[in-house]
Amino acid sequence: MLQITDVTYRIGDRLLIENASVTLPGKAKTGLVGRNGAGKSTLFKIVTGDLSTETGSVQIPKRARIGQVAQEAPGTEETLMEVVLAADKERSRLLADAETETDPHKIAEIHIRLADIDAHTAEARAGTILSGLGFDAEAQQRPCSSFSGGWRMRVALAAVLFSEPDLLLLDEPTNYLDLEGTLWLENYVARYPHQVLLISHDRDLLNNAVDSIVHLEGGKLTYYTGGYDSFDRQRREALILAGKAKEKQDAQRKHMQAFVDRFRYKASKARQAQSRLKMLEKMQPIAALTEGSSKPIHFPNPEQQLAPPILKLEDVSTGYGETKILSRLTLNIDTDDRIALLGANGNGKSTFAKLISGRLGAMSGEITRASKLKIAFFAQHQLDELKPAENAVAHVRALMPGAPEAKVRARVARFGLPTDRMDTPAKDLSGGEKARLLLGLATFDGPHLLILDEPTNHLDIDSREALVMALNEFQGAVVLISHDRHLVEACADRLWLVADGKVEAYDGDMEDYRRLILQGPEAARKAREKAAEEAEKASAQEKRRGSAEKRSLLKPLKLKIAVAEKEIARLQEKIAKLDKALADPAFFALDPQRAAKFAKERAFCEKKLVKMEEEWLELSAEYEAVV
Repeated sequence: MLQITDVTYRIGDRLLIENASVTLPGKAKTGLVGRNGAGKSTLFKIVTGDLSTETGSVQIPKRARIGQVAQEAPGTEETLMEVVLAADKERSRLLADAETETDPHKIAEIHIRLADIDAHTAEARAGTILSGLGFDAEAQQRPCSSFSGGWRMRVALAAVLFSEPDLLLLDEPTNYLDLEGTLWLENYVARYPHQVLLISHDRDLLNNAVDSIVHLEGGKLTYYTGGYDSFDRQRREALILAGKAKEKQDAQRKHMQAFVDRFRYKASKARQAQSRLKMLEKMQPIAALTEGSSKPIHFPNPEQQLAPPILKLEDVSTGYGETKILSRLTLNIDTDDRIALLGANGNGKSTFAKLISGRLGAMSGEITRASKLKIAFFAQHQLDELKPAENAVAHVRALMPGAPEAKVRARVARFGLPTDRMDTPAKDLSGGEKARLLLGLATFDGPHLLILDEPTNHLDIDSREALVMALNEFQGAVVLISHDRHLVEACADRLWLVADGKVEAYDGDMEDYRRLILQGPEAARKAREKAAEEAEKASAQEKRRGSAEKRSLLKPLKLKIAVAEKEIARLQEKIAKLDKALADPAFFALDPQRAAKFAKERAFCEKKLVKMEEEWLELSAEYEAVV
């Protein structure tokens, strides 16, 4: 159990956390959420004891081990497997003792303890974790120094997961994972046997991996049961209730204050006025809660639509130097496509993005781009391309020479940057603010194709929702690479899988892909077959239901048609008899009165026959429509 009691913490003059308290049950999986800058990472450092608080305390069970990802990724010559195995300090110590111990009793104790902690399965467990985070068997035996910083951070994550601390602290662990690694981590955290406190802006991770949410806002901690969607619903309900309570209290305060102002100095009412004044002083004002929604993001639409396809690849291969990464690509991108690229890091997603953006050439094949095609490209590494000393207004002014200052600032505002941050140098902006600025600069001219490579890494949940809204309102084409499944599912309507040097349409949805990652191709295939079989059964059942409904509708129609046909036949027969009688010239001479009656009756029958035939046609058409 983790207990935080009346914790207060300041950074300079800024009160970041104020008398915050929360108690988390043992083995709970808890997501810590809040706006960027609210103090989430600071709270982690308070829990680990790296920061001292002004007031309050943090209590965890004695001998409980706290684990978190190392700040610096390992860059030694040790292999990935060695680094991860070394994270289990007790196992490493016991193995070292076993090599030097000479006392038979102590050697026995060591081996019993090694058996208790499943030391014999350590390599298999470490291998499973490394594999889940994207390292195959060959990579696991390579030295850490041979990997880039992002991949080393995965090794650091693998190490802390392997050590299985009693309290696992994870601070934005998906920032250096791809979608495949994120899906694996989501499943791993959900099944983790001990307590987890997780900072994340990944909505799906917070829905599927945790069972509770702690919201840090205004320096206070509030505990909610359930995942993020449950928290969001409870939070909105609380906002509505608090708003109504505040309105009621404000009206009550206004009424009491009016009484005091009116009768305070009137002798006969002074006592009552004083009584109400004391009530006003004792009445605790209800704070106005805010949703904390993020400023919207806006992408300008292309000025003119182009004829599809806007980009066509025919038998294209590409790569770096002499090394081919992708081969034999034959694909089209249309004006309104929403494409998400799936595939593990290293398979070529970013290479493909660079290829279609024109940042990487083709080794062979042909790429056809529509005339006047404008392409916007966003990738996280471009954050370093911002001019550190220049503010957002200066960046935009360079793109709008001669424009009035008000117009330049209005354009910056459309990026979603607050007014008080427009004049802040880029180096002092937060990661999320830099991302908004770069997104705005990249899409400045209204592109026909927007390529986004991991756009959410520095965005909080509200800003990610703003990005979803912006992408769905954007009228150009989008190609998206993201580990945020919520973003992919909300924005993409086509999935392309980048694997084995190919880029091909993926025949399935994100749930199918999740099964593919977690259970393997065979299990995913069986799941798809089972789903198809169930869909076929449901379709057959629906068909049978539909047939029964049709029969229930057809029966009265058939009856009405039969009645109409019988009446038509009767009228036709009667008209034929009348025609035969009226055809005899002697009939009019012998009995002119009766002949006139027959002629009148025939006209009536003819009129009725026409009406019955029209009714029969309508019934028959209705019958055929149901069939």
